[in-house]
Amino acid sequence: MRLLLADDHPLLLDGLFRILSELPDIQVLPPLSNGHQVIDYLHKNSVDLLLLDLNMPKVDGLSALKIIHKDFPNVKVIVFTSYDHPHFIREAQALGAEGYLLKTSTAVHLKTVVQAVAMGQTWFPKIQKNTVPSESLSDDFTHKYQLTPREIEIVRLIAQGKTTKQISEQLTVSEFTINAHRRNIARKTGIDTPIGLLHFAQEQGIV
Repeated sequence: MRLLLADDHPLLLDGLFRILSELPDIQVLPPLSNGHQVIDYLHKNSVDLLLLDLNMPKVDGLSALKIIHKDFPNVKVIVFTSYDHPHFIREAQALGAEGYLLKTSTAVHLKTVVQAVAMGQTWFPKIQKNTVPSESLSDDFTHKYQLTPREIEIVRLIAQGKTTKQISEQLTVSEFTINAHRRNIARKTGIDTPIGLLHFAQEQGIV
């Protein structure tokens, strides 16, 4: 089994590489640091199993997972993340991941899940009701996934330098509606300037 690691933290990747290299019958490939690199690599190389972080620059894990499930259905994906929020667990399942593993897991548990998925099983944590996730929904990655598709579209157009009037004309809705969306975007992201939204859009792969 050819195993690819994708995470933007070099120290973590070093540890993962050492731990997973101990598994029999698994070849750990040189790690990558963002979803864009992963997609490009899969177009050129054979991969059986992918350990995929969610919060990565350029193309995040969920965006990459959508592409992988569609274009590379034979690649088994384990999401490896610090986000234990039920929303992301359900989203990963819906997008075709075979597993969801938290970065707080032990090395033994990591090996167990990787071997199980390699053998064709699935592994997802049980979603408990009324639990508080250890990772609060407060960073740019989670902000992106709290935005509606229309709000993401408006962020993209703002990042392209479009004015409220130009956006309303392009989307054929009133300026009042666009301004309402902009207020919601500012509330959800904490960003209320065009330059701030440009940086947010670039970091989250919206543009």
